[in-house]
Amino acid sequence: MDINGYLSLLDWQKEPRGLYEPIEYVLAAGGKRLRPTLALIACKMFGGNEKEVVPAALALEVFHNFTLLHDDVMDNADMRRGRETVHKKWNVNTAILSGDQMMIEAYKLLAQVPETKLKHAFGLFSQMATEICEGQQYDVDFEHLKTVTIDDYLKMIRLKTSVLLATALKLGAYIADAEEKAQEALYQYGIHVGLAFQIQDDILDVYGDPATFGKAIGGDICCNKKTYMLLTAFRLADKETQAKLQKLLAMDIAAPHHKEEKIAAVTAIYDQLDVRSQCEAIMMEHTRQALDCLRQLPQNEATEQLRHLAEQLKTRKH
Repeated sequence: MDINGYLSLLDWQKEPRGLYEPIEYVLAAGGKRLRPTLALIACKMFGGNEKEVVPAALALEVFHNFTLLHDDVMDNADMRRGRETVHKKWNVNTAILSGDQMMIEAYKLLAQVPETKLKHAFGLFSQMATEICEGQQYDVDFEHLKTVTIDDYLKMIRLKTSVLLATALKLGAYIADAEEKAQEALYQYGIHVGLAFQIQDDILDVYGDPATFGKAIGGDICCNKKTYMLLTAFRLADKETQAKLQKLLAMDIAAPHHKEEKIAAVTAIYDQLDVRSQCEAIMMEHTRQALDCLRQLPQNEATEQLRHLAEQLKTRKH
């Protein structure tokens, strides 16, 4: 059974409906199911029992979607995966509370890991959860800081994005009794794939197609997010262009046409400075490092799946 089959077995037909219906709505929206799939692949790589890793895989997917739900509230995002976000379809209070319940449900699922593996799995999962919150706080802080370096940004996305992918792989390998060295190689693969994934996400937020990207283009620009795109633009720009960017960041976008104007103006600067190619180059470098990590692992069908995943990052559209 694939991960969607396992997810379909989860019962959200519970009361009060105002709490559980949004959870069902979020999980039914689909998505790549990348995190739980990575846990299953890592388990398969070392000949583990899939049924033993499924609880951790489901916990990862529910937790990931919880972070997206709250992230949408913090960003005031209108769309996610081509549908209204929970706080738009219902309200902010519902989104916060249903998100809280999703985090609880994730830990309830994790508790079904075999008892002999549970303590360590719980530690890995909780460390991941803490780091994701730290990364999210850095992301929020960066919106108001005048000076953010590219190294600061890479640290933030490692925490906010990469550790979830890396921990999914490490959990799958641990539950399958892989050696610590192999677990660490998979973890580092996940870190580099996550960095490449997020940098590509930054690119798609500006240059993606809303029909395939699943959310409105230019959201990061509107929120003044210190993305790899923006930080690279500041690094490449002359003083006059830097001043123009600062003015755009301070722009009031209360009116819809002001929002469109800001997105267009910032994108024009990115085009002028050829920021996209710079970001694509660093994305490719982290992809290369991810592939290097795979050379330390058993070469089998599961390893080939991870190699294919890393290669796909170069051309993904959503």
